[in-house]
Order: sequence, then C-alpha cells, then structure tokens
Amino acid sequence: MAAAPELRHLRYLLAVAEHGNFTRAAEDLHLSQPTLSQQVRQLERALGVQLLDRTGRTVRLTDAGAVYAEHARRALRDLAAAERAVHDVQDLSSGHLRLGFTPTFAAYLVGPLTAALHARHPGIALTLTETPQDRIEGALLADELDLGIAFTGPHPAGVAAEALFTETLGLVTAGPDAATAPAPLPVRALEDRQLALLSVDFATRTHIDAYFAAHRVTPRVVVEANSVQALTEIVRRGPLATVLPDAITHDHPHLTPIPLDPPLPCRTVALLHRQGAYRTAATRAFVRLVHDLVRERGYRGAGAAGPGG
Repeated sequence: MAAAPELRHLRYLLAVAEHGNFTRAAEDLHLSQPTLSQQVRQLERALGVQLLDRTGRTVRLTDAGAVYAEHARRALRDLAAAERAVHDVQDLSSGHLRLGFTPTFAAYLVGPLTAALHARHPGIALTLTETPQDRIEGALLADELDLGIAFTGPHPAGVAAEALFTETLGLVTAGPDAATAPAPLPVRALEDRQLALLSVDFATRTHIDAYFAAHRVTPRVVVEANSVQALTEIVRRGPLATVLPDAITHDHPHLTPIPLDPPLPCRTVALLHRQGAYRTAATRAFVRLVHDLVRERGYRGAGAAGPGG
C-alpha cells in the first residue's frame, strides 16, 4: 500500500511544476535529481494518478496535476498562516510584517511609516515590496503579503480595501513654500510647458495622461523617469516642472505644489488586505500606526475616487 502524501511531497511537486524541469527543481530544493523524481512518483502512486507529463522537453502538470497543485498551494498557504498565528507575539516584543506598496508612496509615506513603526515597536521586523497594484493584490491572495498600500477601485475577489485619505495631484516646481497657497494654474497654461513625468509604466502617469487628453492639452514631456526621487531632483535643480501627489512636497521644502484648474481627479489611498486573513499583532499595530500618521500629517479624509498606482 502506498504511503500517504506528506507536506514535502506537495512542495516537491510544486517546485517541479514551477521550474518545468526536475534538475533545476532539485537544485532549488537541495536534493539529488533521482531523489526528487522518486519522491514525486511516490506521490503519484499514493494518489493513483499521473500528475506530471514528462514526455516533452518541459515537464508539465497534467489536468489532474493542475487541480491537485491548486489545492496543494492553498494547503501550504493556510499552513503558513497557521504557523504565523501560533508564533504571533501579542506583546509586540517581536513580530514580522510584510507590506507591499505602489511606487509613488515610497516618496512620502513609506519612510515616515517605517520610522514610526521602529520608534513605537522596535522588535517588529518589516519586509517592504514596491510593486504595481495588481501584483500587490495577487500577493495578498497568495498570502505573500500581509497588507498593501494602494488605491481603491475594482479589486479581485478576496481583496478588501480600507480607505485612508484622498490623494490630490498637481503641478510641482522648484522653490520654497509660498506664504500663501499659489493660485490655481489653468491647465491650458501647460500647453507649451516642458515637463518631467513618471514613465508610462506607472499608473500615476496613465492618470495624468488621461487628464491632459480630457482637456486636449499636450505638454512637452522632455524627461521620463521611473523614479519619483529622480523627478524631484530634476525639478529641484532645473527649470522643469512635474506632476506628482501634493503630499510629496510635505518633506521637500524646496518644491512647491501648484494646483491646476480644473484639478486632476482625486484618488483614494487605501490599505489592502485579504478578506478573512488572520491579522497578527504586528499587523494590527501597523494598521493603528497608519491611521495615527495620516491624522498627524493632516492628509485629507477619504472620498470617492478611481483606481491608480
């Protein structure tokens, strides 16, 4: 009688499916190739079904294997969540939080949040991942992240959003903060202005381009960058302007936000999480900290807005 499958069998099958090759999977698992092959065949005998198609140049899951692999991933994910729950330290003397965020938040939110978390709970380790919103949502569903900072909007089933504040965008130029808020600049005034903007792989750039297109304005985009930090340095040191969230200037006194007329559509910043996921003490503490920091910084209350990144 074949032995019942064990957790290692699930991990071995998923490794072979991921690599499409027994040799590379064995190297990743620090096993010999014959041992890995034997273990996978042992799993197939226990289940009484072929899980892998070995006839082609690439090893692939059979139809039965694909179904089994989906359940195996879910089982391993649930087991990892259970282990975190068991080891959760309620007094916050230790802990671990996995946070994903879309790129523009690296410029004004992630730094203060990290500093505040370390000051309030120095025993909590933080793993940060900067990535597009769709990847954050996928990682939440796969239990690879605990929380995400992104935007409200249509989300995949199983992902929930908790609104934090409304993000406004405007023109950003060099210069100290004015004593009084600058008057809104008509969008038509940007027709011939030279701009440095985020590259088109940013959802924020898509948001900006849609605004310009709606008002039939074509600024001269002379610099494109995939880094907010690079944009702020370019604007600070030269005559170019950019379009960024107003909150970025909070920590940059050498930059001045100028509202546009009509204004760019607002976006609602949100904490994303997987529905029904266990929240560790570290996660609960971070959620409280986020709300405290948003309130301390005076960010505007959340309102209806579209998706972004």
